[in-house]
Amino acid sequence: MSQRKAIGDAGRATIRDVAERAGVSVASVSRVLSGNYPVSEELRRRVMKVVRDLDYVTNAHARSLAGGGTPTVAILINNITGAAFAHVAKGVEGAATLRGWLSLVGTTGDDPERELALVNLMRQQGVAAVVLLGGAYDFEEYQLRMARFARSLDAAGSHLVLVGRPPLEGDVPATTVDYDNESGAYAMASHLLSAGHRRVLVLPGPAGLTTAQGRLKGARRAFEAYGVPFDPGLVRHGPYDDEHGYAAVKAALHDTPDFTAVLAGTDVVAAGAMQALRAEGLRVPDDVSIVGYDDIPLASQLTPQLTTVHVPYEEMGRVALRAVADRREGTGPAGRRKGGGDGEHLVLGTHVVVRDSVRPPRRHT
Repeated sequence: MSQRKAIGDAGRATIRDVAERAGVSVASVSRVLSGNYPVSEELRRRVMKVVRDLDYVTNAHARSLAGGGTPTVAILINNITGAAFAHVAKGVEGAATLRGWLSLVGTTGDDPERELALVNLMRQQGVAAVVLLGGAYDFEEYQLRMARFARSLDAAGSHLVLVGRPPLEGDVPATTVDYDNESGAYAMASHLLSAGHRRVLVLPGPAGLTTAQGRLKGARRAFEAYGVPFDPGLVRHGPYDDEHGYAAVKAALHDTPDFTAVLAGTDVVAAGAMQALRAEGLRVPDDVSIVGYDDIPLASQLTPQLTTVHVPYEEMGRVALRAVADRREGTGPAGRRKGGGDGEHLVLGTHVVVRDSVRPPRRHT
């Protein structure tokens, strides 16, 4: 049996094994490994020889809980393949790397219960921060439970950061990094209305999701501002994927074929809508105009290139990480703020990117 296997019940040496083999206290081994305390050269050599012999690996998690080690940020995302919030995760990870922090990524699968369970797990793991990406299903139980987790994280020296969703209600120790979602939809709907469109098929996203609610509200507000009746029958809720865009347009062409434009909740939904229009022999934008939301790289790769709302996703990720780092260092995050106290709310702007997918309507409205 090897020396390595003789140690511990699972073959992994512990700091107590190192101390026993070296004939010193656990505290002495800890001082040598941390490098933060003066120790004799003879003690350092003796301990490090045993460390090599036993193939001992320092438990970074235990060091983190003790206030040392490398800070870790947990990024919880609905779907790791989703292009928009993958850019947020990239921003968080990039900013974390610059600071020498580690990043973990977990997926929630659009399941509120799994999201809450992962937040609780990360709290138990002692991470520096938990960053939640994407919209939330805004029901009371979710708000109450997430507020409890935020306070629990705070008590453990960690912090909750919400990205791309509304802040929690009340005085909750959580940072929100948001973008002007409703105003982006308002600007995009206004762009269509100013081009002469009056019958617009709106695909805001899943019913009940805060992101979709904001986009629908912005679109309705634009119609009201222009004095144009808004037809709820032209609103089709569904997932933020191309399959929904395709199916929704196909159904609308059968049920309410007089629409002249499509306002898609994301660029991916817009891509599916374009495919459905082409399948029916309709041209974009000659017959039907179409716009998206997000301004992911796909938007400029479509034919025609997609007019859309630019959201600074990667910058949101960087701001989120900076907010956590600033909090740990005792400085305040920069950016436009709403409210104050423990519930910091940072808001980034959006803007319309005009490309080639909108034209004044030619079809009879």
